[in-house]
Amino acid sequence: MADSKPRVIKDFEKLENRIQEQIKLVHPEGFSQHLITFTNKDGMLVSALPFETDEKYYLVRMTVQQAEDIISDDDDYDDDGSLKDESRIDFEDKYAELDYIAENIENSSNGDDDDDD
Repeated sequence: MADSKPRVIKDFEKLENRIQEQIKLVHPEGFSQHLITFTNKDGMLVSALPFETDEKYYLVRMTVQQAEDIISDDDDYDDDGSLKDESRIDFEDKYAELDYIAENIENSSNGDDDDDD
């Protein structure tokens, strides 16, 4: 894989603010339904949110409960767990020049709007 990017495995709180904001923009309805699981270097099963930038491939460590807690404690999200319009607009303005954000937003909003559980 010649074009492989460095993989970064981090907790959400330890990410740079700009990466947190970009993740929120790509996942305006929260993270828990987008988590994947993988086996870490110690052989333990870990859940994480994948997020790719032009430079890096992030695996943001979090459980479903942590993902839900992050959203409920975050002022950028409303009580229903949706990114507030003013936050979304602010982030869109800030990161409009990033192609991977536009691509991720298009991919996440295409068709899979069926999470009425």
